[in-house]
Amino acid sequence: MVSSRLVKLVVFELLELAAFSVPTLVVMEQFAAALQGTRNKNEKPVYWLGVSCSIAYVALVVLVVWVPVKVLLYRKHHLQAKIRGWSPVMLMCVVLSTLPCFAFSIAVTEVQKSVSSSSTSTLPETLPDFQVSLVLTSLIIVDIIEKLRKYPLRGRPVQVRYSKVYLGFRPENIDPKGQSLGPAVTESLDDFNYSDRRLLTGEDDPQPQQQIRSVSEQVASKGSTPTPFRSQVINVEEPPSNSRVMRVMSRQDERAQIFLMSFVTWSDTIEMVRVAGHPAVFGSAWVFPVYIFSCVSLIRIILLPNVPVLGAVGVVLQDFPFIFVRLGLIAALGTITPVLGLFKNILVTGSFIYFNYFINLRFFSVTETLPF
Repeated sequence: MVSSRLVKLVVFELLELAAFSVPTLVVMEQFAAALQGTRNKNEKPVYWLGVSCSIAYVALVVLVVWVPVKVLLYRKHHLQAKIRGWSPVMLMCVVLSTLPCFAFSIAVTEVQKSVSSSSTSTLPETLPDFQVSLVLTSLIIVDIIEKLRKYPLRGRPVQVRYSKVYLGFRPENIDPKGQSLGPAVTESLDDFNYSDRRLLTGEDDPQPQQQIRSVSEQVASKGSTPTPFRSQVINVEEPPSNSRVMRVMSRQDERAQIFLMSFVTWSDTIEMVRVAGHPAVFGSAWVFPVYIFSCVSLIRIILLPNVPVLGAVGVVLQDFPFIFVRLGLIAALGTITPVLGLFKNILVTGSFIYFNYFINLRFFSVTETLPF
């Protein structure tokens, strides 16, 4: 019988291969059709030449780059342990699929402008949104699949209600001189075995607090012996209400959050690319900065979510450049791009710089009393 793990691997790999290949084929077919419009419509050698070149490019990239890298990552597990902070799969998608698609999308607009200037035909009212949406959706799907690999698709993952436990000493275990009996360390519950989790979470034990308190009394009786123990300071997420409806509505699964956050994160880039379909944009030179900076903003998808520099990279590659692009579009062409998007870019960039850098200056260094 075929294992579910093998089925999951095959389905994920096929979906990633389709998301990697289909956008390139569709966009290059659109370019071939636009290029054929400059020739005799009865003969289609240029169209079929463009289609055959797109198929050859996708087949070459898949056989030479995609498949060898996938097999290498699957067979050599020590390589995956060395790759930290970035995803090679997302790098291949951005460089070998998304970047060529954006380049050929710009080429399509240039071909249409050359045709309209050399004949009586005019530019279309809007560019077709299907191709660009397909490119971004495929890239987001690959990102979702890469994040879902460590989660099971059936059943609920093993979750501990108490997320953090503090290793150290209670406040009353401090000597009269104000010196602690030992260092305090913060660790996750994932670092402990199942028996430790049962002790800390109180499973199968009606009085877990008494057990932990007894440990603290033992340490206190030893005087200044620096023996660390597990204290009872545990972050507990209580349900908002005892009502069954509220309990059902308050459920949160990380797998569903991956789908939500993946599309929310790229909503600004999606809106910027949508602006490129406006005739005032793709009929002028503004189509180049819109597509270029939209593609640059997608580079941060290569980084993993736990990378500390991800926030700074997002501001540098997306919000900060989008401020000037949107200001230029509004000044030159009017409010064809939402003003809300401009406010979002300004607020995100300003808040990031202020709270991370300005408050370290002496003028902004003010100690505030917390309300708790």
